[in-house]
Amino acid sequence: MNTKVLKVDQSHIDQNLIEQAADFIKNEELVAFPTETVYGLGANGLVPEAAAKIYAAKGRPSDNPLILHISDIEQLKPLVTDIPEAAKKAMKAFWPGPMTVILNKKAIVPDGTTGGLSTVAVRMPDHPVALALISASQCPIAAPSANTSGRPSPTKAEHVFEDMKGKIPCILDGGMVGIGIESTIIDFTGEHPMILRPGFITPEMFEEVIGEPVSIDPAVLDSNKLKGLAPKAPGMKYKHYAPKADLLLVSGDIDKVVGYINKKTEQAHDQALRVGIIGTDDTISSYHGDVILSIGTRDSDDTIAQNLYDVLRQFDHEDVDVIYSQVFDSGENGFAIMNRLTKAAGYDRIEV
Repeated sequence: MNTKVLKVDQSHIDQNLIEQAADFIKNEELVAFPTETVYGLGANGLVPEAAAKIYAAKGRPSDNPLILHISDIEQLKPLVTDIPEAAKKAMKAFWPGPMTVILNKKAIVPDGTTGGLSTVAVRMPDHPVALALISASQCPIAAPSANTSGRPSPTKAEHVFEDMKGKIPCILDGGMVGIGIESTIIDFTGEHPMILRPGFITPEMFEEVIGEPVSIDPAVLDSNKLKGLAPKAPGMKYKHYAPKADLLLVSGDIDKVVGYINKKTEQAHDQALRVGIIGTDDTISSYHGDVILSIGTRDSDDTIAQNLYDVLRQFDHEDVDVIYSQVFDSGENGFAIMNRLTKAAGYDRIEV
């Protein structure tokens, strides 16, 4: 299959390019497109056969739910049985934006899209190219991240092409995304709202808008709690975001972290292994690895979030055998960043 890449200027959108991409969606084919968080791999979310193509292209387990993307609040009503008041408040505050809501679904939403669950995940992205594509396609678009399952999510069209070349017919290239980590997923089907995946919108931000406590699913902190259960939201159950080399997270006083990583680097070199290290602008000069990359500045967790997946992917081109990383758990995005890094490391973390 030939994969067509259509470059779209998000400040001056060429509607002809959008219509070309939308035609693929209408014909039950796949299109990768940018959102404000990461690139999505889209198909008609109401056609089971189209959703099946997403799972096949990604190599994704079929019990992992897909998120339906809409461009207008009116598109939500045919999809769900009810919209709780708390959800309405959240939508008014955070849509369009990096928030995915879990609601009880209507029969029109196929089980193939929801991983067999009676609930559906829906969001309205804050990106002009995504909104234009959804509107032109005239259907809610089911779209997980546009990467091979388990790999770092794509924040550039080049990342998508690397994973999906020859597997999908079309990529809309809208440049690098803005946020860099996936949307916050919040479940409104229980007694109280519950976050199933942390993201740019924090529990405190939700509580200020909703006016009631917002909890975090225990499985977010401990994946073992999901053993034998179907995941309630994307990214909960399986190892995600991982580079090819083994990744180890090291937390503690930064001087001790640097010392530990440098010692491990020496030991790796004794075994003729190449070492990659993830640091920040103010620490990379202290390390002695073979490939040392800065993820951003410690005082700007926004830059760390935006660069996270790109840095992880860079190591795949450097043929490193092992990667060591500092921990980046400060700032409003710290919890979401570490959720992704912890999964990428297979929960392999050491305190020094």
